[in-house]
Amino acid sequence: MSFGKARSRKTVVFCGLCCLIYFSSYVTRINYAAAIAQIVISLGITKTSASMAVTGSFITYGIGQIISGIIGDHIKPRTMIFLGLLITSVCNLIMFTLSNVYFMTAIWCINGFAQSMLWPPLTRIMSENLSPDKYKKTCVVVSASASVATIVIYLIVPLCIKFSGWRAVFLLTAIWGFAVGFLWLFMVNRLTSASHIINEGTTTEPIFTPMNFRTLLLHSGLIPIMMIILLQGILRDGITTWMPSYINDTYHFGTSISILSTAILPVFSVICVVVASYVHKLAKSEVKASASIWVLSLFCSSVLIVVFSSHVVVSILIMAIITGCMHGINLMLISVLPARFKNTGHIATVSGILNAFTYAGSAISSYGIAALSDNFGWKTTIITWCIIALCGTIINIICSVSGIVHKQY
Repeated sequence: MSFGKARSRKTVVFCGLCCLIYFSSYVTRINYAAAIAQIVISLGITKTSASMAVTGSFITYGIGQIISGIIGDHIKPRTMIFLGLLITSVCNLIMFTLSNVYFMTAIWCINGFAQSMLWPPLTRIMSENLSPDKYKKTCVVVSASASVATIVIYLIVPLCIKFSGWRAVFLLTAIWGFAVGFLWLFMVNRLTSASHIINEGTTTEPIFTPMNFRTLLLHSGLIPIMMIILLQGILRDGITTWMPSYINDTYHFGTSISILSTAILPVFSVICVVVASYVHKLAKSEVKASASIWVLSLFCSSVLIVVFSSHVVVSILIMAIITGCMHGINLMLISVLPARFKNTGHIATVSGILNAFTYAGSAISSYGIAALSDNFGWKTTIITWCIIALCGTIINIICSVSGIVHKQY
């Protein structure tokens, strides 16, 4: 085999291994949320109590992203990723044995921080070992592996509940995490050896004088963008987490079928992300593209108020479209928009802060929506979703009309 073919094969295997790590990070993180409807019934607790673990993990994950990003510049990615996956696997194994919701919350908060140890070093090792073009393509595939993981979890959880109970979910994901962690530990050096020989076609980037971050924050329009992202996080993860409970409470299908129906959400997420990329090409602005997506989500939320208790299939499809729209907005404002700040010397800071607001929204939604549905019912909850979509639409349209974040900084 020629050197070129060997290197190409090594690149493919390396990219596959990165996808496997990100896939594993999702199946060991979203499994609790996927099984939460059954956990509520099995342990005889309220949705509000059960949601504390999800809320806590979002908080520790968001804070951990910043800490792990800093530490990740000083620790080898191979070591940090292995430790993160090892700790998250241990947390899943412990969850298999617990019945006390407060102990479960504590362990899941630790899991949230362990999860934050995976993405920063993964981006570092990919950027160090792949050419810019291959890096972009790999990021797309790695992101897609998260949707695949979501589908897998929402297919596995109902089967576990039906045949052995919700605890089996944590046992299976713990075993998977351990296996992938050790696979990573033994393989990654072979795929990234010889001084990053996979890296090709790199160019020397010019060095820019950093702009004062306070000036950047006040004059670029990032503050209203943060509000939009916060609302996006509330709506996206709120629907994803509590859709099985809504279906079970409203239509009484049983938790297995209710959870299984949620598997449609990541399918629509992939579709909507592709559509959002086309909208972005037409709008030529992340903020304008985001505004148009918000309008669609507002329309769907309004329709959901009317049909939520009478048309289950229509309701599920509408929720899938809404969450897909939120993923499209996430792509525009968190993945694409930070590139406009490349020349300021703060691109990583901007990206990290914007991403933190997503998880702030996720934390608010996991507890807030549980409290709303427990105390006021699902109609009030869905009306609240519509109000959130309305606020997101208004703020985003104002940003779009005023030309906020419309240039290269």
